Amino acid sequence: MSERAQKPHADEVESEAESETRTEPEGESHVEPVETGADAVVAALKNAGVETLFGVQGGAIMPVYDALYSETDMNHITMAHEQGAAHAADAYGIVTGDPGVCMATSGPGATNLVTGLADANMDSDPVIALTGQVPTNFVGNDAFQETDTIGVTSPITKHNIFSDSPHDVGDDVGTAWALAKEGRQGPTLVDLPKDTTQNETDAEPGEPTTPDTYNPPEEADAGIVEAAAECLAEADRPVILAGGGVIKGEASDELRAFAMEYEIPVITTMPAIGAFPEEHDLSLEWAGMHGTGYANMAITMTDAMFAIGTRFDDRLTGGVDSFAPDAEVIHCDIDAAEISKNVEADYPLLGDAAAVIEQMDAAMPGAPDVAEWREQCDEWKEQYPMEYDMPEDRPLKPQYIVEQFDEATPDGDTIVTTGVGQHQMWACQYWMFSEPRTWVSSHGLGTMGYGLPSAIGAKIAAPDKEVVCFDGDGSFLMTSQELSVAVRENLDITVVVLNNEAVGMVRQWQDGFYEGRRMASEYPWIPQFDKLAEAYGARGWRLEDYDNVEETIEEAIEYDGPSVVDVIIDPAENVYPMVPSGGDNGLFALNEDHLEEI
Repeated sequence: MSERAQKPHADEVESEAESETRTEPEGESHVEPVETGADAVVAALKNAGVETLFGVQGGAIMPVYDALYSETDMNHITMAHEQGAAHAADAYGIVTGDPGVCMATSGPGATNLVTGLADANMDSDPVIALTGQVPTNFVGNDAFQETDTIGVTSPITKHNIFSDSPHDVGDDVGTAWALAKEGRQGPTLVDLPKDTTQNETDAEPGEPTTPDTYNPPEEADAGIVEAAAECLAEADRPVILAGGGVIKGEASDELRAFAMEYEIPVITTMPAIGAFPEEHDLSLEWAGMHGTGYANMAITMTDAMFAIGTRFDDRLTGGVDSFAPDAEVIHCDIDAAEISKNVEADYPLLGDAAAVIEQMDAAMPGAPDVAEWREQCDEWKEQYPMEYDMPEDRPLKPQYIVEQFDEATPDGDTIVTTGVGQHQMWACQYWMFSEPRTWVSSHGLGTMGYGLPSAIGAKIAAPDKEVVCFDGDGSFLMTSQELSVAVRENLDITVVVLNNEAVGMVRQWQDGFYEGRRMASEYPWIPQFDKLAEAYGARGWRLEDYDNVEETIEEAIEYDGPSVVDVIIDPAENVYPMVPSGGDNGLFALNEDHLEEI
């Protein structure tokens, strides 16, 4: 080796030193010029203010990942499975209100996103998916890892784009991001052929904007608002039914002010949990199949319902014919397709939730006389309390575990995520929510396995908040590999597995409606989840009795990193109240015997 090769020349050292001191002015970041379609994709994400991406690398998406290599303003979280990436992005969008971003390669990478996109679509959650695709000249030839991603995802996305030009791809990504966020939120997808992202372009993408033809409504028709306000003011038994659109539309403050000014009882749907503080006297909590008895009674007896941002799904309504049978329905929604789709609206208010609530407030001729009605609602609270027996000779009660975690964490400042099943119901029944964007769950699609990856997304979205994930043993088994991500990223999340060695909700339905034939719902063997957690590098605890519940919960929450508490609960415990599928909300069962009588 020559001396020159071993030691830089003095002139070179001086040149390098000068180069190192030539920094960008303070407060400004260096913007790399767009040279390829992949650069344009990254530039579009930066224009949108994206800071975090969730994904899994692969061949067809590799050019975009390569463009991210030197990017310092965005943090990429490599997930264990693409479904986990979609759920994490979904939760990120729920907590922040801005679209979460997930990435995957073509073929199986894209199809593995499908469950998460379908979930986001059902719940109107803002997500943008970027999927790799085979080069355009290979499309349709059954190339390696080719799938018609646009065809597969068209029914489950708000909008998707096959981006076949490197000059347009940046703006395509910006459009997808804007559409995911504006109006009725939802998932969008951009399919990125490899030649689109590899080919040269100098086309800088603009700011993310929706198409000129996309004009979501703002304020509702003034005449209908005036008539609706008069109806509500003259009602004897009014209720406000707040749906997930209240939170999506950043209308929680307006909802609270309106309800408190006119002293109208508030019921939420499951997606709207946290939109109104559940400890407030006006709160009847949430209604539907496993909602509170007092919420379902109020829905059954109301004579005027102001429904905001809800699609009246079957888990809320039960039988549509018996839903709020005496009520005049005022339905506010930003999506015209939802109004009178399931429940006929007497006063259709097409518009933004916050704007329409303010319109209603301005139009109210006075407050309704609700003194007797509120007394009746309070009587129902006393008649159908959310109580449970806790005999010492029985295994741990899941309701008690949820309550203890609630007591041990900061009020209103803890995010709860769940999988789907009995544990999900217990979590939203026995945790008292007071703030929006603190309840993160799968509602319309009912996706088991949602809990852990969504906890990852939620924690990254809100690193200063406590995140507790309630999962079931069946749900946890579906995505437990994402623990590797939580450990790698050192995320301080607490996973509580309410373990009854069964797919509990299926088992409950088999007992209630299939004469106890428990086919494929019970596990003859499952792993010890505390030990599984330790194998991943997380901390694990196991709870089997009441003696050390509080101590274990405190240790798990205080542990700085991912922890799993395997809670062995009473396998016979079921979720009540319960309205049988398609049933009358006012005819809810409080126990097994009552269910048989309905």
